Amino acid sequence: MTGYELCDHVLRSRSWAALDDSWRARQEPGSRWLAPASRELGHVLQGLNPPEHTRHRRSVGNLFDRTTVTRLRGPVTAIANGLLDTLDAHLHEDGIADFSALVSEEMTMAVMGHWIGIPAADHAIVRHHSHAHGQAQELLPSPSQMVAADAGALGMREYFTGLVRDRRAHLGDDVLSGWIRTWDELEPDRERADEAVYFLVMFIVGAALETTSMLLSNLVLVLDQHPAQRNWLREHPEEVPRAVEEILRFDSPVHVTTRVAREDTVVAGTHVRADELVHLLIASANRDPAAVPEPDVFDIRRSGRSLSHLAFGGGVHYCIGAGLARLQAQVLLDALLRRFPTLRVAGPPQWEPRVAFRRLKSLDVVAR
Repeated sequence: MTGYELCDHVLRSRSWAALDDSWRARQEPGSRWLAPASRELGHVLQGLNPPEHTRHRRSVGNLFDRTTVTRLRGPVTAIANGLLDTLDAHLHEDGIADFSALVSEEMTMAVMGHWIGIPAADHAIVRHHSHAHGQAQELLPSPSQMVAADAGALGMREYFTGLVRDRRAHLGDDVLSGWIRTWDELEPDRERADEAVYFLVMFIVGAALETTSMLLSNLVLVLDQHPAQRNWLREHPEEVPRAVEEILRFDSPVHVTTRVAREDTVVAGTHVRADELVHLLIASANRDPAAVPEPDVFDIRRSGRSLSHLAFGGGVHYCIGAGLARLQAQVLLDALLRRFPTLRVAGPPQWEPRVAFRRLKSLDVVAR
């Protein structure tokens, strides 16, 4: 499915379901959907369907309301400035630096680590396991990608079950401690309660690492391709939030997402049987000329309907961390415009072999 209206409808409709564990369990033996990494994804928020999804979603509340985002702005700004100091040092020493490795990947992990309470010494291993596990969400993952994904899933489970266990032993006033208390009220079985908390924290951290880091790199990559608009934005920094939305529309981190038909149906003249998959091409929908005037034109002065996008999904599975992703992007872009007016991409970006969840190997930059 490639059109905005159709993708938006499927994302919001209860006639289409997420790929939960019961659907995955019905697939043929040897199928990628029965791999350990895939089965784990059938238990996280994005893989649950109502009423189970409703229960789990309500347990985390309104994660990033205005009050929470305001409270996090200070720490996020400090993290961004610290990483840009590191970037500046590398540029002065070597003349070139990998923006993706030094800033995008580090910032996303540091922000999640601050918010959840993950020790800085563990950031690298969590990021490694997350990126490996994320390959299970690819459109057509190769056998080697699934082997890596299974290892990543095991690593994520070992780390985050340990984190939940340690936090339960030392409950505080942090987010993770709050989820533990909430699930103790919802679920009398302590083991099942901790399992629910594990899936929540593993998913929220992993989802951020697989998407927000790409958004942060796109701030540099897309604006480098449109220098006149970058210069205009530098003169109008109050438009940074709108620029972030246009970057999300123009090149969203998630290009493809998938749903399954609950029953036999006809969609856009095509017969789809119950349990069959449909792939929603989010990147295509965001550039649908029926929804966005001149969709292939990058224009940070868009407003209203022409700025609409599906980068964060829709319906009950609308991205739970959208508010935090926007905050990080806005803070970083504002700092980049002020501190690095001559920052440029040094050469073609190097990409991981992914289609659905895009990820960079490297993004070299220079300051001319």
